[in-house]
Amino acid sequence: MSLTPRQTLALSDSSLPPAPPAAPKPSPASSLDIFTGDPNFMTSLARGLIVIQAFTQQSPQMTISQLSVKTGLSRAAVRRCLYTLTKLGFAGAEDGSRYSLRPRMLTLSHTYTTSNTLSTAAQPILERMSAALRESFSVATLDGEDIVYIARTQVSRVMAVDLHIGSRLPAYCTSMGRVLLAYLPTEQLEQYLAKATLTAHTTRTITSVEKLRLALRNVRRNGYALVDQEYEVGLRSLAVPVYAASGRVVATLNLSGNAPRLSVLEMQSRFLNHLRNAANELSVFLN
Repeated sequence: MSLTPRQTLALSDSSLPPAPPAAPKPSPASSLDIFTGDPNFMTSLARGLIVIQAFTQQSPQMTISQLSVKTGLSRAAVRRCLYTLTKLGFAGAEDGSRYSLRPRMLTLSHTYTTSNTLSTAAQPILERMSAALRESFSVATLDGEDIVYIARTQVSRVMAVDLHIGSRLPAYCTSMGRVLLAYLPTEQLEQYLAKATLTAHTTRTITSVEKLRLALRNVRRNGYALVDQEYEVGLRSLAVPVYAASGRVVATLNLSGNAPRLSVLEMQSRFLNHLRNAANELSVFLN
């Protein structure tokens, strides 16, 4: 009996070995393995910080079981962390089972922003720019594979996600992230590229390491980064570096706007000099 082309294709496909399963994403708790045997490393404190960071805007309340799954910590370890945080007023559970962070947690971020020279100096500069230009501006630093907002002003909602001081976004597909990556020492950049997961957030997102390398070279050559709808459709942003006295780039300052309203040309011609002047002013506080 002869087989149709479709039947032949089906048989040949069935003979192929199954695709290997995707490697599971490492849990936050697994990041502590490298400190095993270090007598000065406080594992209990590290576990508590992992539990704190597990709470997000998408998951503001979680049970012990949910936190155990999300962090990779045992239920017993999560329970002890939550017990301590609750006793200190940083967490609590209204119904006795679903935990959430408490307002006292804000004292930790307040301590950082009031003691950090860069954050303290940046906020009034951004507020002055927003008042004059009626746009949203931010300052961020690099933390691992993400950027972290340390100062921000917002005159209108330009992103679907609600950004605030402490918000994190992926570095590779944001203008501020591109600036901070572009000025990393070569060894640090190579370490980042070797482990970074370049996920497509939109059809415009750069997901190739080589294309990202080219984009970063362009940032260094031009002295700024312009990212057009790579993180979110409709969002266009422009960022410049902020230098310390040593010449090292320690932060980045950006403008975010609605793509249909702000063209690439307008961003470059109207706002680039304002951003550079503000970045230079901010650099003075670091000298």
